[in-house]
Amino acid sequence: MKLLAVQPYIKVQRKITTIKQTKENDQREMRLYDDRVLTKYHEFLIEDVFDMSYRNIGEYGGLLYLHTVKGVYSYQVTSTPQDFIDTFKKTFKKKR
Repeated sequence: MKLLAVQPYIKVQRKITTIKQTKENDQREMRLYDDRVLTKYHEFLIEDVFDMSYRNIGEYGGLLYLHTVKGVYSYQVTSTPQDFIDTFKKTFKKKR
């Protein structure tokens, strides 16, 4: 496995008690390898990933979408993932 690119993302976790609700941002990384994409809890083989796209949402980042055979997975990012997406498309789109 050769690492090609890394994209930070966050997972917002809400915690609710009887008194209050709080939000915690868990900093995570998506890693693009020559044969797979790894997140904290998911592993996608490259042949199962059709595409990646990004939608900007306000001034605080946006959503990175991973289009796979199992559906579309979204990841909240605080900076543009364009380099990550470009690396994927340059490396794998021409092989399909």
